[in-house]
Amino acid sequence: MTNSDESSSGGLHQILTELSLPLSEELITLALTHRSFAYESGGLPTNERLEFLGDSVIGLVITEELYQRFPDLDESRLSPLRSGVVSTRALADVARQLHLGESLRLGKGEEVTGGRDKSSILADALEALFGAIYVEHGLDGAKRAIVSMMSSAIDDSLSRGVMLDGKTALQELLASRGLGGPEYEIAESGPDHAKEFQATAIVSGSRISIGRGRSKREAEQEAARLAYEVLIESKQGPNESPAK
Repeated sequence: MTNSDESSSGGLHQILTELSLPLSEELITLALTHRSFAYESGGLPTNERLEFLGDSVIGLVITEELYQRFPDLDESRLSPLRSGVVSTRALADVARQLHLGESLRLGKGEEVTGGRDKSSILADALEALFGAIYVEHGLDGAKRAIVSMMSSAIDDSLSRGVMLDGKTALQELLASRGLGGPEYEIAESGPDHAKEFQATAIVSGSRISIGRGRSKREAEQEAARLAYEVLIESKQGPNESPAK
């Protein structure tokens, strides 16, 4: 790692130490090793196995946390809330707060195309980090880390109104204003192993918002949530397109 990488890694070490969840430098390095770096370095291990593990651990911990925090919500309301908390956007935001991008081991191609701030790569790295914590400290340790680091993501989802499925909320809002249903334009980019989808929400012919995610569904949900927020603020039908 570079001096900058070591400094960022040191900050991560400090956070983990404060949570009484120290990780070895070797395990942290593995969690931050992107496939592109491993390929260019002759086939080193990547963070994908830890990411696979961390994805499941996050899902379990967040599901239990929401179940305990909101005893009056049924499955139809808990499920979309969970989707918002563990979305690519939410995970990437947490990764940015931890400055994980500064410590990522990326190949030259990803480096020059802004991979250190690419949401899909950051989200994957955070999942890998939680996977590493699970390997080292078990479910109790992973739960402590996830609840601590993801608490703001839960609060953010609540404040943004993600108590309903985003697409359903947008559909109902448009119906209440006598407007037709939204349409979604889908574009995809990236290699097969790291596809990123972009969805543009279109209402009455106007492009309202753009959502991104690691699946078509996630991108559409993000676009719908953003469009909902735009239209709630405007308190009227779409005019000029704010999508960028």
